[in-house]
Amino acid sequence: MSIEDDVILLDRVPTFHVLGNAAIRVLAIGSEQQEFARGSVLFRAGEPADCGYVVQRGSFRVSFADGTQPDITAGAGSLIGELALIVPMQRPATAIALEFASAIRITRTLFQRVLESEPDGARRLRDAFASRTSQAASDLVLVGARLIG
Repeated sequence: MSIEDDVILLDRVPTFHVLGNAAIRVLAIGSEQQEFARGSVLFRAGEPADCGYVVQRGSFRVSFADGTQPDITAGAGSLIGELALIVPMQRPATAIALEFASAIRITRTLFQRVLESEPDGARRLRDAFASRTSQAASDLVLVGARLIG
């Protein structure tokens, strides 16, 4: 895929879209494309996480190690490992290619440089994360109320 194709794909990912076109272009140029055969491991639970992946083609099964969440199928345009772009952590899940697949690998270092160079985009991303966190907290309160009541 070309850089322009990568820019279009990354712009469709909500986490990157809020950063703006200039930041997305830097991510597209500085990222790495990887290909995976069916059954190949993208990453394993417990491994150190230093990057996120945007699925270009194919799909991956994401299975959580603790079994508290159902498996997820991540297809084209999905961002896998979003939190690893922000903080050092261990992978909470294993991701395996369900078919021939390709993904764009974006390192935490690259992502943090983009945030530093695009303070307006970083503020918009912070606000988007805050909104998502607030919504998740509200959803938990509603579920808790239903379970108790």
